[in-house]
Amino acid sequence: MREATALRERAEFDVPHESEAVIVGYRANGSLSLYFGPDPCFHFDSDMRLRRAYVDGELYRTQGTTFARLRRDRSNSCVELQRHELSQVELTQIFEQVHERLRRLVHSFAESAVNCVQEIPADGQIQKRLKSDLKIIMSRPLCLAPAINCRR
Repeated sequence: MREATALRERAEFDVPHESEAVIVGYRANGSLSLYFGPDPCFHFDSDMRLRRAYVDGELYRTQGTTFARLRRDRSNSCVELQRHELSQVELTQIFEQVHERLRRLVHSFAESAVNCVQEIPADGQIQKRLKSDLKIIMSRPLCLAPAINCRR
């Protein structure tokens, strides 16, 4: 929570079915990040389209129409970024994981089983905003954000 300073609004929640705290937050541009401990984490753009994810130790990034898994291959002389564009089957599996994790979180909120441990700023608004955004995400098939432009 202390390290998530890029998230202007953020909160830590104790959720019954999670072994670690769930950290959620919003950047200045309105994009949403959800951390279920260090893994998994999901990042959405301001239109609640999936932008990035970290699942089972793997980093994923939107390519606009699909996700790519990114791996850093390190040698003594350089670091090379390897990209693998997901097949439709792999993309469907990632989407199912995201939806299931978010579905359980939505259910916990609906059951009033979530405890807000801390919130910055402490105005009590992030939970309301999060519930609204989760409703948007869960009301439609997952959408991918436009491709992330990277410097070459």
